[in-house]
Amino acid sequence: MPKPKKMSEIENIGFISTRLAGTDGVSLETSKWAEVLEDMAYACFYFAGELDKPAERSMLSAKAHFSHPEIASINEFVFRNMKRPGELTDKIEKLKQELKYDLLRFIKSFALDLVIVENAFAIPINLPLGVALTEIVSETCTPTIAHNHDFYWERKRFSVNCVWDYLNKAFPPRHPYIRQVVINSEARRQIAMRRGSASIVIPNVMNYAEPPGPPDDYASVVREAFGIDDEYLILQPTRVVQRKGIEHSIELVRRLERKGVKAKLVISHAAGDEGSDYEIRLKEYSKLMKVNTVFVSNRIREERGVTETGKKVYRLFDVYPHADLVTYPSTYEGFGNAFLEAVYFRKPVLVNNYSIYFHDIRPKGFKVVEIDEFVREETVDNVIEVLRSRSRVKEMVDHNYGLAKRFYSYANLKRKLKFILTDFFGEE
Repeated sequence: MPKPKKMSEIENIGFISTRLAGTDGVSLETSKWAEVLEDMAYACFYFAGELDKPAERSMLSAKAHFSHPEIASINEFVFRNMKRPGELTDKIEKLKQELKYDLLRFIKSFALDLVIVENAFAIPINLPLGVALTEIVSETCTPTIAHNHDFYWERKRFSVNCVWDYLNKAFPPRHPYIRQVVINSEARRQIAMRRGSASIVIPNVMNYAEPPGPPDDYASVVREAFGIDDEYLILQPTRVVQRKGIEHSIELVRRLERKGVKAKLVISHAAGDEGSDYEIRLKEYSKLMKVNTVFVSNRIREERGVTETGKKVYRLFDVYPHADLVTYPSTYEGFGNAFLEAVYFRKPVLVNNYSIYFHDIRPKGFKVVEIDEFVREETVDNVIEVLRSRSRVKEMVDHNYGLAKRFYSYANLKRKLKFILTDFFGEE
């Protein structure tokens, strides 16, 4: 076993994933970790199949992306069938070797002292990448943090497959040079039970030490841009995927309007890689419920700009300040980025009591409007009271911000990363 470096000798840290670009949860949390590590004087580098990081600190490998045709064709077969043809095994092994070459080049080119694998050891949307990473750790003993956001056993679509051997080997792997990080306490229990692995819980975070400023001139016309006049702006700041429970938000707006409260539901993101069926369903449901649901994914991106027709493009953080209420009726979440963002922008939140919220977030004492799988008349009355009472909103959001600053700040992330680094490299 190689002799570990001293803490003072650690300089370069590499992030590895299928995609490190855009506003998905993995990319967002990677950026936050990098920000904290760079504040600790480490240099950060990036490897993925899609990147929006500085070119001089990045290495792009097309086959690391889950949407690469060869990777997509593997996924299309292996998660629908229980028998795997030999030629498919050969294909996985061939791609694994190609990715190993790229990964080793990344580690050597940037003289990495530590790598952080972002979800590529958890969700098997790129089998060759996960197996390649597992073998590299075994062959090089590179200190590795597995930052696991959501595991395959949490998703129905991975339950039928013909790759149990690969899943048991690499999703996630066990190795003395890998430290497992999960984002909620249930994941810690599951990884212990299923893999016999210890793990540390590091929840999602926000930089609560630096509150957001008021909207600038560019973002001042968001309501007008989205067709919001004298209505309340109800913001659903998530992708359009079934587990987000967006039907509840639509029903809430319908019930508000029946009580004479004018509101519009704004949905910020598109479906992404999970298909368009649910989005079609929501549009049909909105029509059925006679709710004016505004889908604005074409107007919200990572950076400001203009659309092909010359309309302004906004960042999600440009939209939050204009919201009167944030809805978060998810049936399942690994943690809850949108919840932390709503708290960061001091907005009242409607939350479904999903399991991770119930076990990990709710006990902290946050003040929200809660639902438990369905919207009740009492819920609607509670929302109306919140919308119409500035004093109640201020009391709620100030209380929530204070709690989030205590439990989900960059300071907490820094403390836990220091613990892991010390575990690897020891105290000076």
